[in-house]
Amino acid sequence: MKFYYSIIVLFFSFSGYGQDNLYQFSGDIKKNIVEDTAKSGSWRSQMGATYYSISGQYKKALESWDTTFGRTKKLSADDSLKLTKLIPVNARDYILDRASDEKIIIINEAHHNASHRTFSSSLLQGLYDKGYRYLGIETLDNDDPSHTDSLQIRKFATASSGFYSREPEFGNFIYNALKIGFKLFPYEADGNGKEREIGEARNIYDFMQKNREGKYLIYCGYEHAYEGVHRSWEKTMAARLSDLTGLNPFTIDQTQFSEKSLPKYNEPLLRLVKNTEPVVLTDHNQSVYNGENKELFTDIKIIHPVTKYVKGRPDWMLRDSRKFFKLSSAISEYPALVLAYRKGEFENNGIPADILELTDLKDSRFLILDKGNYEIVVKDRTYKVINRFDKTVK
Repeated sequence: MKFYYSIIVLFFSFSGYGQDNLYQFSGDIKKNIVEDTAKSGSWRSQMGATYYSISGQYKKALESWDTTFGRTKKLSADDSLKLTKLIPVNARDYILDRASDEKIIIINEAHHNASHRTFSSSLLQGLYDKGYRYLGIETLDNDDPSHTDSLQIRKFATASSGFYSREPEFGNFIYNALKIGFKLFPYEADGNGKEREIGEARNIYDFMQKNREGKYLIYCGYEHAYEGVHRSWEKTMAARLSDLTGLNPFTIDQTQFSEKSLPKYNEPLLRLVKNTEPVVLTDHNQSVYNGENKELFTDIKIIHPVTKYVKGRPDWMLRDSRKFFKLSSAISEYPALVLAYRKGEFENNGIPADILELTDLKDSRFLILDKGNYEIVVKDRTYKVINRFDKTVK
């Protein structure tokens, strides 16, 4: 059984909630995971962050992660002077421009940071227009090939498609990829460490041998995208895939220079750049800054801006054509969990396009949705559905 399914079984075994209650009130996540002293602090921090993220609690996800992994970092005067001379370039434009000359792109995410999925989704149409046809996603179920076949036909992810893909922005990422025309495939492998890196690279390579009519986008977590020498794995999935194919993938890191829960935990570079959009940094010779570690690296590092909140929601959710939808008199009791499903997906165990937790009348009542037809599902404190209604976003 793969890692993410093991975590799901473990969580549901002690939380008391079944498949129908995958999306949780933040208080239940806090009680059942964050405050479970029978588990280690790092486990509680990581799993709390994951389940806050899945339930649409972006800020709480960052906070949970940083209770264990937050680190205060300083920048020397010399490094600060060097970095202030770098020039910010729109990351999406840079990636799409460079994509024309690439065959394989590997981009990573932090599994608790939903904004990485939103940014990656913004690349999809541009990449497809440049010949990218195949999207490998680490979290997709690789135990049963019929799951991916059904996903390709159904055109949307369900709760059984994978673990991290249950989060709304991941569901939107998959939905957009399928709508555009990408062929999705899983590549997860058994084992841990070196064995897993070898297995993932081999699974991607085997898929490539059977699917040659286009370019490849590989979506993964954390250091799987890195090249160079890894202290534990020797080589990562990205480096091993390069060995197998004889191609040098274009590797992109989103994790190092993303915001943390508090400014003191942010990389100092974020305070220097002060960008309002995702950027990469270049010098006057157009060489890209890819961090200080030359042993383990990616071709570029995206510097994501610090989130601003508009009507109580993260501003990056408004990327592309998505709009606000204000709930009016649909909520009759509090607390309430509001889930917005694309029409027809709720009954088929689909992934909500957005989630709101409302504790009282003062909470933000704004969903953020793309154009389309939706069913809004409202659940009460016991996870009972107390209201359902349709909404069209034009």
